[in-house]
Amino acid sequence: MLRFALAGNPNSGKTTLFNCLTGSTAHVGNWPGVTVDKREGLYKKCKEPISIVDLPGIYSLSPYSPEEVISRNYILDEKPDCVINIVDVTNLERNLYLTTQVMEIDVPVVIALNMSDVLKKNGDKIDEKELEKRLGVPVVVISALKNEGLDELMERAYEASKKKRIGKTVLEESELAHVIGDVKIALEGQGVENPLFHAIKLIENDEIERTMHAETVKMVEAFKKTFKNDLFGVDFEALIADARYKYICKHYSSTLTKKIKGITDTRSDKIDRVLTNKWAGIPLFLVILFTIFHLTFSEDFLWSSYWGLPSLEALGVMVEGAEGELEPVNFGIALFSCLYDGVIYSPGVVLFNLMDLLTSTVFGWLTEGIASLGASEWAISLIGDGVLGGLAGVLSFVPQIIMLLLLLSILEDTGYMARVAFILDRIFRKFGVSGRAFIPMIMGFGCSIPAMVNTRTLLDERERTLTIRTIPFFSCGAKLPILVAVAGAVGNMLGLGDGAWISYAMYVVGMALAVISIIVMRSTTQRGEVAPFIMELPAYRLPSGKALMIHLWDKTKHYIEKVFTIILASTIIVWFASSYGWDWRPAEIQESILASLGQFLQPLFTPLGFGSQLNEFGWVFVVAAITGLIAKEEVIATFGTLSALFTTVVAPELAVEGATDVMLMTIGTGITWQALVAFIIFNMTTIPCFAAVAAARGEINKGKFKWTILFWVVASYIATSFVYTVLSWWWTAFIWAAVIALVTLGIVIWNKKFAK
Repeated sequence: MLRFALAGNPNSGKTTLFNCLTGSTAHVGNWPGVTVDKREGLYKKCKEPISIVDLPGIYSLSPYSPEEVISRNYILDEKPDCVINIVDVTNLERNLYLTTQVMEIDVPVVIALNMSDVLKKNGDKIDEKELEKRLGVPVVVISALKNEGLDELMERAYEASKKKRIGKTVLEESELAHVIGDVKIALEGQGVENPLFHAIKLIENDEIERTMHAETVKMVEAFKKTFKNDLFGVDFEALIADARYKYICKHYSSTLTKKIKGITDTRSDKIDRVLTNKWAGIPLFLVILFTIFHLTFSEDFLWSSYWGLPSLEALGVMVEGAEGELEPVNFGIALFSCLYDGVIYSPGVVLFNLMDLLTSTVFGWLTEGIASLGASEWAISLIGDGVLGGLAGVLSFVPQIIMLLLLLSILEDTGYMARVAFILDRIFRKFGVSGRAFIPMIMGFGCSIPAMVNTRTLLDERERTLTIRTIPFFSCGAKLPILVAVAGAVGNMLGLGDGAWISYAMYVVGMALAVISIIVMRSTTQRGEVAPFIMELPAYRLPSGKALMIHLWDKTKHYIEKVFTIILASTIIVWFASSYGWDWRPAEIQESILASLGQFLQPLFTPLGFGSQLNEFGWVFVVAAITGLIAKEEVIATFGTLSALFTTVVAPELAVEGATDVMLMTIGTGITWQALVAFIIFNMTTIPCFAAVAAARGEINKGKFKWTILFWVVASYIATSFVYTVLSWWWTAFIWAAVIALVTLGIVIWNKKFAK
């Protein structure tokens, strides 16, 4: 099977092109030996199927980052049949820098001039035929976003893959041509493949090349001594980079004709004048973030509770059920109640209600069906309370997770998230990290695993370590069920409604805790200079609907797989441990294996608010927090399983009208709202799921990994204790303030007298 590699700069539309070419055939793995994502898929419209490999976004083939090493090694070692180089035609000169390097390798190359739709909108024109003639490789104009020119691109690439190509360099006109030629001849004599590429890299003092061709380095240095440049001296890397850009400007830039606009600002410039404003940028970001959470979580979407709208009960469409609960008169009213019940629900809550109605209906039928078949009580309890009860609690939140990921993906694909990193750089730099660190941090809102992998783009090891340690504070999608369910219970206890404001506040608290942690680490264990931050601000663009859907499908598929594997197995274990005693016989929940384990650990959580101060059932919060270390979805799944046992075995009177699993837990344990808030903080900040811990293990130095685990435990314990005590007894804030002042003073004294 033919293999084509996609190579291009970040923000060039490479991933959008990959999604358009591969669609549902795409799959994600890891590059051998590293945890950076490897995306592969099939293109089936050519004469034979073609495997498409999406290389990491890079600016050059120099070894400055793991992504550049991966892309470079794949092209050199794996020898793809063709490299499709995606070029953002609106930034032609900068993108062609990578092109000039790829062309030096003995591999078929096709140039895809992407974003032609933006080019036309700007009134600019590209003469692709002339550019193709000057480059000496096929050039195709495409728009991955509009799905234009893709078939022609793949046909040209297929044709190119059938022809042998020898690498050429734009440095032939430079004053280095003679030196390059000498080194190339020497490498050819040694039988080195791609001698032109390796020769240029050796002259640049490329570390990888000097290691690979150690026996040639002395000869190369001898050749270089015969050369002198007045401007760059012996900085051959800068000299070669300058020569590349000079050639690009002289020979390629003229193929792009730009419409004369005088000093007229682009649309992106006008938007940036507001969104990246020194004073308005961060408040606007917080407003945008709140809008996302309001759309996703709010039960009173349009603040309709102030309109005096009648409830469904007042409209007479609710009847009293067999157990005294109010139920809709028919299924149509039940569907309508997912949208409205005296208030207008937000889109996220509507989706949650629909999924909850679906799971409760279907799972109810399944439980009744099992009972009608004459199954034993333990089997009915296992299926109904253990498996279906736990799964229902988790699956109900799937639509909200998808919606949150969708909205965050839209912000990223439009180019706004790059601006957020830019405006936060001013603040982050004062605390000890660059704005570059914000990119993996904000990815943590989706999933901690790719966020931790993305820290490989950070150049400073200290910055990489402290970023990985703070990523869990940016609550991932798996923590969303905990946040929504527990915040909803807090809102109900305080009369604040759905708890949307509490959910939003918890996200802000998480980000604030990340900043505080960064300050502490930069002042103690991770002292050092802040790395410089240079990044490209891409033009604002409408995201591709297809690309968004593929991205959401990948995330949702991963979540569903976890639900029906790890979480399903865990709910069965939780059911068994809460239904049987140590003698392996059925037991009441308070005498079960799970209860004894929870009660043993309960005193440790007393300073956090959900320990020994609760009643005999208070251990359920400890157990839920511990199971959450496996996967954060386990917390709500555990509540779903235990609440079913609460209402069927121990205290049927707890099944009050409209009570959620968490509300049943609060009623059954006597926990306070302050402790519930602390419970959220603990699960947001403690050790992440096992998969995220494994990802961190792969990215952090072995010696620092154990300290990272300790950091998560200590940080979550201190933060949770602080929140619980201050919310419960306001005067303890003065004690905490005194402790913080003493610790700060101690750090200052240490740094002045002992720190090197």
